[in-house]
Amino acid sequence: MGSIAMITGATGGLGQEFVREVLKEKIDEIWAVARNEEKLGRLKERFGDKLRPVRCDLSNADDLSALKALINAEKPDIRLLINNAGMGDMGESCGFSDDVVSKTADLNCKAVCLLCNYAIPFMSKGARILNISSASSFQPVPYINLYAASKAFVRSYTRALNVELKSKGIICTAVCPGWIDTDMLSKEYKGKPVKFPGLVSPNRVAVQALRDSAKGKDMSVCTLFVKYEHFLSKLLPQKVLMKIWMYGIRDYV
Repeated sequence: MGSIAMITGATGGLGQEFVREVLKEKIDEIWAVARNEEKLGRLKERFGDKLRPVRCDLSNADDLSALKALINAEKPDIRLLINNAGMGDMGESCGFSDDVVSKTADLNCKAVCLLCNYAIPFMSKGARILNISSASSFQPVPYINLYAASKAFVRSYTRALNVELKSKGIICTAVCPGWIDTDMLSKEYKGKPVKFPGLVSPNRVAVQALRDSAKGKDMSVCTLFVKYEHFLSKLLPQKVLMKIWMYGIRDYV
């Protein structure tokens, strides 16, 4: 079969923007991976015949096995893999249920690694992997601890994988945005509206990420605000950064 791009979490705000932008590239088909069939159907209606809906819950072992079998059976020329699916909530770490902890680790970390392993045998020189990390990966972040720690894993894994795949000519980019204006953001916490400094549109993140990966960068940091945060994370001790963070969320905890 022809060339494909695989985008996970394709029905979400950022996922849809990746679909929109990837349609502008020389790709024969986009495999839109998500768990909700109804939303996938609407996505296909919106973006057309180049979109192939692939229903898969990436936190489910059986669904992952089925996706692996599909890739192995069709042997596509994978030019782009965008691991965008993820989850995360604000709250005290000890307050999360066993199920939430397991699903967060499975979706944000385990699925990313497995999909890379499934895709890489079908990638050749010039192919690209974009794994969505976060600006929260730059330092420990209390009260989004589980999410931030999982994104630190993704950033470290992706940058190391980029070095491992250099000889194959495959680029791996860790995408590290700040707050993105999507439905994933909790608009209030404990009854109080939440302010998100440096809030950015999902399209801007998608455009920047694809541009940076095409340039061969192992990290994509969107906006000057987040670049400043990244700079501070290198300059200041992590204890100081956590105190700054805690001051910023003092009205919510």
